[in-house]
Amino acid sequence: MEDLRKYLKNPPIEVLQAAGESDQRKGVEAPPIEKEIPEGATRIDLVPLAEVSLGLMPLADAIRNRKSRRMFGEKPLTLEELSFLLWATQGIRKKPPEKPIAFRVVPSGGCRHPYETYIDVRNVEGAPAGLWRYSALEHALIQVWEEAPKGSPSLAEICYGQHSVQSAAATFAWTAIPYRTEWRYGPDSLKDILLGCGHICQNLYLACESIGAGTCAIVAYNQEALDSYLGVDGTDEMSLYVAPVGKTAAD
Repeated sequence: MEDLRKYLKNPPIEVLQAAGESDQRKGVEAPPIEKEIPEGATRIDLVPLAEVSLGLMPLADAIRNRKSRRMFGEKPLTLEELSFLLWATQGIRKKPPEKPIAFRVVPSGGCRHPYETYIDVRNVEGAPAGLWRYSALEHALIQVWEEAPKGSPSLAEICYGQHSVQSAAATFAWTAIPYRTEWRYGPDSLKDILLGCGHICQNLYLACESIGAGTCAIVAYNQEALDSYLGVDGTDEMSLYVAPVGKTAAD
């Protein structure tokens, strides 16, 4: 166990110096800030923030009421609510046209934002069931698949039978594409990537509280099975975090 604690620490300066210049300093072109949308992919345009009338709860109340909620009601999420939650977790505030970056509503070291958001939809008005990916640049849902790959366990089974995943209206799953951060920070990237995902999930907690919904952060899952379920290779893109969301019920 003690040997694993090294991953909680920043790398020694000798390790950073031995790694040499980052790809950014070498003049390597920055990686895309978001995965491409496949040609012909099914998409759903989300409700623009200017048209959303949600999230008006005072911040102090949202912080005070924040807790992990594992019991959800049967009422569906609306497309407006899902739009708001996606914006609150990975929405873009500003996209400078001359730079390969996007300023978002959550912090990320060097504005690298190595994350992708997948949503396993079960009970959302205006969005068919299936797996979707959030395009922050387009503020749209991009369909990954309508039905899970043949023989795939359910997402709840992948999360070791946690009932909140089964009863959620939608389950968020975040992945990381490490090279987006490694391009700038090299071996100093790991801790930043892991910390940044926590910022995203905390925003989800607060945004859920403000609309009468709830969530529960989950890191207990089968890594290989979840990567396969999301359609990522587990090397250049890997799953990090899961969070089921639903309208609140007594817990």
